[in-house]
Amino acid sequence: MDQQMVQQASVQLPATTELQSPEDYPQQDHVIVDIPPRPPLPRRQPNLPCLDLLQEGNRDKYIEFGIPLYEASINADWKAAKEILRKKPGLIRSSITENGETALHVAVSARRTKRVAEFVQNLVGEMERADLELQNKSYNTALCLAAAAGNLEMVDIMVKKNDTLLTIPGSEGMMPLYMASLFGEHDVAKYLYKKSKRLRDNGWNDTNRAWLLQKCVEGDMFDIALKIVKEYPKLATSSDGNVLRILAKKPDAFVEKSSNILWETVNWVFTFVFPKKGHPKKDTQAMELLRIIWKDIAKKPKKAIDDLIRGPADVIKKDERLPYVKEDQQLHLLKLIADHVIKIPTELQKINRGPSANISRTPPMTNGKKTYSSRTLFIAAEMGNTKFIVELIRQYPDLIWKVNDNNQTIFHIAVKHRHEGIYNLLYEIGSMKDLITPLKDENDNNMLHLVGKSAKTKRLQDVSGVAFQMQRELLWFNEVESMIPPSYRERKNKDGLTPHELFTKEHKDLVAKGEDWMKGTANQCMVVAALIATIVFAAAFTVPGGYNQTDGIPIFKSKVTFMVFVVADAISLFSSAASILMFLSILTSRYAERDFLKSLPKKLMLGLATLFLSITTMTIAFSVSFFVLYYNHLRWVPILISLFGVVPVFLFVWLICPLLADVYRSTYGSTYLFRPKKHVLYYENHPRLFSRCT
Repeated sequence: MDQQMVQQASVQLPATTELQSPEDYPQQDHVIVDIPPRPPLPRRQPNLPCLDLLQEGNRDKYIEFGIPLYEASINADWKAAKEILRKKPGLIRSSITENGETALHVAVSARRTKRVAEFVQNLVGEMERADLELQNKSYNTALCLAAAAGNLEMVDIMVKKNDTLLTIPGSEGMMPLYMASLFGEHDVAKYLYKKSKRLRDNGWNDTNRAWLLQKCVEGDMFDIALKIVKEYPKLATSSDGNVLRILAKKPDAFVEKSSNILWETVNWVFTFVFPKKGHPKKDTQAMELLRIIWKDIAKKPKKAIDDLIRGPADVIKKDERLPYVKEDQQLHLLKLIADHVIKIPTELQKINRGPSANISRTPPMTNGKKTYSSRTLFIAAEMGNTKFIVELIRQYPDLIWKVNDNNQTIFHIAVKHRHEGIYNLLYEIGSMKDLITPLKDENDNNMLHLVGKSAKTKRLQDVSGVAFQMQRELLWFNEVESMIPPSYRERKNKDGLTPHELFTKEHKDLVAKGEDWMKGTANQCMVVAALIATIVFAAAFTVPGGYNQTDGIPIFKSKVTFMVFVVADAISLFSSAASILMFLSILTSRYAERDFLKSLPKKLMLGLATLFLSITTMTIAFSVSFFVLYYNHLRWVPILISLFGVVPVFLFVWLICPLLADVYRSTYGSTYLFRPKKHVLYYENHPRLFSRCT
């Protein structure tokens, strides 16, 4: 008899956390919170196939028939398998591995090919309905293995033969649909959900429906998750906010992806020119799911909302590991699929059960305070999930005042992790930002101190070039410096450092690396510019066709192509000389912190632009010189040479222009990172909650 898996644990949750010092937290109340259980464990014996072939006295028969049938199944050789089954029909429902797999178990775990599908089709055609319900010693039917492996065609074959398989749980009580979602097999999961009569078949209950919902959200199967939530609205909010926390960790899921690059470019230009006329993009399925869930949560009492957003308390230290994790569950099932001959040790057959109900759920103490570092709101802020946070704030504006265990708001977290989308929300909440920005954490770090600390490597890598990474850090520092009250700009933290002193200390290595990168780039480009200058200078005095020996005037001076040659050669010389000067000024720069903000990037941009111009005009001058000499006699020669002359220009555009574009974007485009003209929290036709404060 299955045991009901609703577990409850005693936890201590703090009251609603407002903008205050952590020392001012009120006395904690003792409440009961439901902990999402894992799917129910099977208590009965598995429906095993016939094991006679594996008995000690039948070893000869196993070698004669069992091993060949195994080889035929794994290789999808129906001709060989059919011959064996003709001699021994009973083998179709017999185990051919020590773990209890039948030929069907082995076949569905093979590679997904048309030949394997045909083999399974033929094999299932020879089987009775009951034969498909046979399980191995890990409780898995062939359908469970096929679902975990993502073999949609084979799943369809078996379900059409016997739809009862949909309700037979596999290892650790996991339904085939749950296994497909666990391994991210979207197509199989969609098919099984459709066949499962909206999860109303026998074997489904609110417990495993809730777990399926979580796995679908984890695997980005938002279409299935939407159907589950619409069918069972209470599932998403009945646990301790797991679905909400999973969505908080997926910022990319809220961004609409478009394969039409041209349309995206036109839309971007239109939005840039007319920022206030831009309309919100079509909602993603993740956003639709979030709105359904959050709309239901927003109707709850304030304390219940705070509890869901706060999430469960930390039950272990960061360096400790839970005894069961999701990766172990997937690894185990993969072993069950792959291993057909060697019996898997018992300890490797354990599936993720989640935190045991016996584990104490009492929040740990940090300097006498309980910690809740897994709060949904701050997870989203750390991940840069702007749309998620915006949606929550629209329904629950007081979230802007919430602080974490270190007395930091979502805006402090956004600054710390360099997420400008969340930070820019400060410009939409009016004068209330003046009460939020001065807030200090437990180490007396204000918001400007958080900018002083070096950004995470992952965020720095979003900007190409070490010098531009330093430039982006300076932009952040200047922006936050203008945001906080002037009196806080020179405040010291507990380490005795002002924000600027902390910035200098933390970014010392980045400045050194930026200097090396800038000098290396300037050196290489200056060598190329010098070579071009040498070539075009010499070409100016060795013109095509030579000079008239009488008066020293060029022979082809009356030709238009000759004048094009002269002008192109002169432009190439002057631009290469200008490029040399730009790169020389970079090499002789003092490389102070502030130089990385505008001075050095502008010099590099001008140097690259003039270098590109010199290469292009040099190529034009070279190609035109052949038109001067051969156009009247061998016209195809200059045309062919001109076509080849385009190659170096395109190579330069392909290889160097991305760097030039990055320089321009970092120098001028970064100014649009902050203070956006387009509102995000509320559109112009949307009621402004914060209008009274602006």
